[in-house]
Amino acid sequence: MKACACHILVKTEAEALKIKAQLNKGGNFQQLAKKHSLCPSGKKGGDLGEFRPGQMVKAFDNVVFKKAILEVHGPVKTQFGYHLIKTLYRN
Repeated sequence: MKACACHILVKTEAEALKIKAQLNKGGNFQQLAKKHSLCPSGKKGGDLGEFRPGQMVKAFDNVVFKKAILEVHGPVKTQFGYHLIKTLYRN
């Protein structure tokens, strides 16, 4: 199985929730990732490309491989911070 996902990584849960509220009001995921994400992927609108189970931390995999696609999930806490995750496709 493979999936493609994008994410926005921030330091605090409060910050993640604020960005999620903007997304829920129709905010553009890619633009918000470019503006706020601490991950190098932020420059590409949060795009992580394709990956397989086990390539990301478990909490991340649980969202990408088990939850609904094309919806923003999170905040999801990992050792890196708080993620908002959007799975683009899985196959």
